[in-house]
Amino acid sequence: CGLLFLFATAVPMVAGYQNGAHGASGASNGVSGVSIDLRSDTVTQPTAAMRKAMAEATVGDDVFGDDPTVKELEEKVASMLGKEAGLFVASGTMGNLIALGCHCSGRGEEVICGKDSHIFFYEQGGASSLIGIVLNTVQNQPDGTLDLDEVAKVIKPNDPHFAVAKVLALENTSNKLGGLVLPLEYMEKAGDFCERHGLKMHVDGARLWNAAVALKVPIAHLVRRADSVNVCLSKGLGAPVGSILVGSKEFILKARRLRKAVGGGLRQVGVLAAAGLYALENHFERLQEDHDNAARLASGLQSLGLHVLPAHTNIVFFDIEEAPVIVAKLASRGVRLLCTDGKKRCRAVANLHTQAS
Repeated sequence: CGLLFLFATAVPMVAGYQNGAHGASGASNGVSGVSIDLRSDTVTQPTAAMRKAMAEATVGDDVFGDDPTVKELEEKVASMLGKEAGLFVASGTMGNLIALGCHCSGRGEEVICGKDSHIFFYEQGGASSLIGIVLNTVQNQPDGTLDLDEVAKVIKPNDPHFAVAKVLALENTSNKLGGLVLPLEYMEKAGDFCERHGLKMHVDGARLWNAAVALKVPIAHLVRRADSVNVCLSKGLGAPVGSILVGSKEFILKARRLRKAVGGGLRQVGVLAAAGLYALENHFERLQEDHDNAARLASGLQSLGLHVLPAHTNIVFFDIEEAPVIVAKLASRGVRLLCTDGKKRCRAVANLHTQAS
């Protein structure tokens, strides 16, 4: 009980957190009695200014290609990432599914990804169950990378007995490993590797924005060698819905067809695209605040004697005994976290609605 009391007061006091939902951001977290919500960076709601942009958006039927606002967003993100074209999709999971489906020409072809990757661990194996793609996993290294020598070992010979490897999928930043950023040098080596082995490279960049801020480089530098990239608008950027999948014009034309097949053809989607445009213009650079707050929280938790993983970006993992009980009691006191393993591993994510006091 003493530790619980100390922890409940230390999260906001040591880390300097307060909920920003009713401050300058103009949003409400919608949870009665909750003052600090660190479960994810997806829990934020649109700010007042973002809602205004959504309400005033010029829209059209995007299935017919008539929505100018979503076109503007797709072109903007594609340009930022150094790719030819972009496509608005409902979620990061949908974007990854479509990308892998476009790179693989038939059932029984293979995607190599990390054992701790979002594609393998958190997407229900959709690439397999819906499209017939085989997911072949390699253990992630402590820095989030995949050992390319180990990747080479799992590429099977060109033989009728085996699935044919078509794609290397990398995640940047790594969600399950605490927001780890893949180094630029590694991405270049991975690009060379894919060329040598005839593989396409897909980057699950749900939090690629955080990686660019952490490395202080233009975001296009992180994916220069990638054939396709999926980036989320609804995490650190604070938009309510959506991701953008980018690649070549030919790839996106194919992706648009597959998006329709999986139910992703939306109509007046400019209302959502306007939120994404506002987020890019107003919330991208401020991601450094989330990183700083996460580092402060990690330091504060360490001062309580807890085992804390280094906070590389905006995600903090730490261990505490009887975590499910602690998490439930903290929620009753207005502090929301996640217990990720049902035992002792907890996650806290700095986001748009948590501010240093």
